Amino acid sequence: MPEKVLIATEKPFSPDARNATVAILKEGGCEVSVLESYSDKAELLKAVAGAEAMIVRSDKVDEAVLKAAPKLRIVVRAGAGYDNVDCSAAKARGVVVENTPGQNANAVAELALGMMIMIARGNYNGKSGTELRGKTLGLQGFGNVARRTGEIASKGFEMKVLAYDPYVPAEKIRSSGAEPVKDLPELYRRSDYLSLHIPALPETKGSVNYALLKLMKKGAVLVNTARGEVVDEEGLLKVYRENPSFRYVSDIAPGNREAIVSCDGNRCFFTPKKMGAQSAEANFNAGCAAARQIVAFFRTGDASFRVN
Repeated sequence: MPEKVLIATEKPFSPDARNATVAILKEGGCEVSVLESYSDKAELLKAVAGAEAMIVRSDKVDEAVLKAAPKLRIVVRAGAGYDNVDCSAAKARGVVVENTPGQNANAVAELALGMMIMIARGNYNGKSGTELRGKTLGLQGFGNVARRTGEIASKGFEMKVLAYDPYVPAEKIRSSGAEPVKDLPELYRRSDYLSLHIPALPETKGSVNYALLKLMKKGAVLVNTARGEVVDEEGLLKVYRENPSFRYVSDIAPGNREAIVSCDGNRCFFTPKKMGAQSAEANFNAGCAAARQIVAFFRTGDASFRVN
């Protein structure tokens, strides 16, 4: 019997990406159903009832969803971040959770650098701005997105790139073209642009705090294409008020956005919604990767990208 796979996307893949994802699954011997643009969680709970595998994007896979899917064996998040999936609850039920690392790295990196250019040019207000060339870019975290951001910044914009990641050996950082630094305070002190590339974990939520942000130099820019929860919003607003040249750009608008904008809207920029991975190419790559991983899991037991 073919394994039943549900593609559940409240924010759908592009038609091309969806069709390619479905084709890979069917070629791999799976039966596929698609739930797109749903507005009620009840629709998801009904659709997942007989599924043995799921592909999701930012869709919440919580205890209720897992309970509604007694046959579920694997969930693949088409993207890098997977905090929308309750990994502990899935593991307790014997469900494998995977992500698709690297598939949207270029899309997020280009957005991060695009926002740097925008803020450097004063949000395109027609006045004299600054250039990225010769500036120092600090990367907090050194995964796929950070490495791609650093590569474009150094080769394309001739920026000096620093990086801090306690889980990545210094030699690997050097071999990727960045200079490793000994700790976060050094990274924050030396960077003209500080780009966040850390997940939202218990130990990282609120960790980008006042103590770190106040170390940033005059005219420095904090760039967040990671997760909103990693930034302590009270500390952010305090630094924003104390340092009249500090700037913040993000594709995750903070909860205190109005307070920041009212303080000085010229020193910030927020996209209307999280859109780091929102490119046709990233959609296509992540969807197809998720499909291939599910086929590999069912045919050979391969769970190389397991995160729980």
